[in-house]
Amino acid sequence: MTERYPGGELELFARARRWKAYLAAVLHPYLVGDVLEVGAGMGATTAALADGRQRRWLCLEPDESLAKRLRQDVAAGRLPPYCQVVVGALGDLPVAEQFDAILYIDVVEHILRDAQELAAAARRLRPRGALAVLAPAHQWLYSPFDAAIGHHRRYTRGSLAAIAPPELRPDILRYLDSVGLIASAANRLLLHRRLPTTRDIAVWDGWMIPVSRALDPLLRFLVGKSVLGVWRKPA
Repeated sequence: MTERYPGGELELFARARRWKAYLAAVLHPYLVGDVLEVGAGMGATTAALADGRQRRWLCLEPDESLAKRLRQDVAAGRLPPYCQVVVGALGDLPVAEQFDAILYIDVVEHILRDAQELAAAARRLRPRGALAVLAPAHQWLYSPFDAAIGHHRRYTRGSLAAIAPPELRPDILRYLDSVGLIASAANRLLLHRRLPTTRDIAVWDGWMIPVSRALDPLLRFLVGKSVLGVWRKPA
């Protein structure tokens, strides 16, 4: 199954290199073996996280035009040669295919039946495999920006934990980007922008993310505009 992605934010957030580096540092221990990235988009997350330790990195993307771009980037060497691209959704992959890590980076909020999706993902994990989910945090922050890019919802730690497959064991459940929470709140309460500007992204990524990266641990990851969960399948 293929579909056209409605959002226009991918080009903007592809420039967020410090944010991607922050995420890569947190997820580094889990990204080994065979990795499945659901909703790979333009490949910005792939480029930041695929660091040569993986055997295979499967980019699953339902939008045909984005998948074509991913293939071009692999062919041109902008993405690692062990990256493969498949057009479709999780259910389009062979049932027997198994992975050591499955990633949903800013994806589950686009999926209507999110718990059902993660349950299907858990069945494709190898023993000790990791399921990692990053999503926008706090429903009270839901804004015209969320609606414009096809978000059904935002999450808290509790609501994200509630959709996790019960057979998996939680490893990480935390908020990230405490300073970015202020910017998101300003947009929600004052600005009401459907999309951030290039300057907005530059300020957020260039100034706020380094401060958040230092501040988040001091706040014990209890505050942030994104929520990250990682679960492992028992051995």
